[in-house]
Amino acid sequence: MEVVVFDLVSYDRHVDDLVVDGELPWPLPKRHFDPGVAVRTYAEHLAAWEELDRLGFDGVGFNEHHTSPYGLMNSPNLLAAAATQRTERLKLHIYANLLPLHDPLRLAEELAMLDCMSGGRIVAGFARGIPREHTVYGVPMTESRARFEEAFEIIRALWTEEVASYEGKFWSYENVAIWPRPVQRPHPPLWVPVTSSKETIEWAGRNAIAITPGMGHPGLRDDVLRYYAQCLNAAGHELTPDLVHLNMNAYVAADKAQAVREAGPYLLYFNRTLFSHGNETEAGAQRKTGYISASSLDYVRPENLSAAQRAKADYRKQTMADIEREAENWAWGSPEEVRDRILDAARRSGAGRVLVNLNRGAMPQEMFLEQIRRFARDVLPALREHTPAVPPSPR
Repeated sequence: MEVVVFDLVSYDRHVDDLVVDGELPWPLPKRHFDPGVAVRTYAEHLAAWEELDRLGFDGVGFNEHHTSPYGLMNSPNLLAAAATQRTERLKLHIYANLLPLHDPLRLAEELAMLDCMSGGRIVAGFARGIPREHTVYGVPMTESRARFEEAFEIIRALWTEEVASYEGKFWSYENVAIWPRPVQRPHPPLWVPVTSSKETIEWAGRNAIAITPGMGHPGLRDDVLRYYAQCLNAAGHELTPDLVHLNMNAYVAADKAQAVREAGPYLLYFNRTLFSHGNETEAGAQRKTGYISASSLDYVRPENLSAAQRAKADYRKQTMADIEREAENWAWGSPEEVRDRILDAARRSGAGRVLVNLNRGAMPQEMFLEQIRRFARDVLPALREHTPAVPPSPR
């Protein structure tokens, strides 16, 4: 099984002192931004990625977000470009470029450049982006999915056809042959983040694109995988381990109590202050804007609906007592517990790749590096030895 560290690149200073009435103000004005902190943030994360490369991890994952200290990865392609010059073998999992917001020709060119610069180490993720980013870029949320699907068709054509033309609703091109082309043929591996949206699962199934199912909730993950397998089969594809990327939080310590004590405050900061900053996470609010449809969750079993609906209060009102209680089921604790919980989830889902989050909430650099080293020493070998296999039928 491949092991990738997913890195949010959060602004390296906690800003919970700016919270007013339980909310971090949005937009967050210029006066609160410290360029020195940003300089340090990028330098420290690139150094951590070098350590991942040196210690034998398979890849690093990073994404695209805007206008928030949640993460300073406004252009994941710029981060990937820097990483191509700082790493030698690490796969660079871009998770993901936000297709509705950008010119697809430019994205196709940049990703092709990155694949050449890295010697074929790019894994190209595509996503729609969260509602906050549609607001910032002035993209109607009712157009989000149509823009996403059209942009994907254009990028795939530009990568694979000798000369591509496309006449679409949002973008049109005539007789384009991009240079350079990707090293990997017919194109870099593709993936899409799936929290719960039915339409994204259907799109991924039609195109046999890898997904990250359920974002850590086992029951919801099972529902996503069951529906994804149905969509794959309907399109003539088969569910295989390389199509399932398991996303899990992990923290290696002497025991569960130490893990909660050390990592808990950082996760609490992330959930309460950063996670929903300027954004609507709740399914009901997203339906009203047209970002998701009325039927987006109709495949989810009733007992898993609360996880799919992502109530803001579940994050904003979280306490350390909640963290301590919920951590009983997490891959937090001794190396043996972390290993076994990840392997159990991998076997249940049939995942061929696991994305481990080792730094939620802008941990200090030495704490992050120590987690990378402990995980590499005490957990990584067993995960790398695991042979992925899809269960007889998704649960």
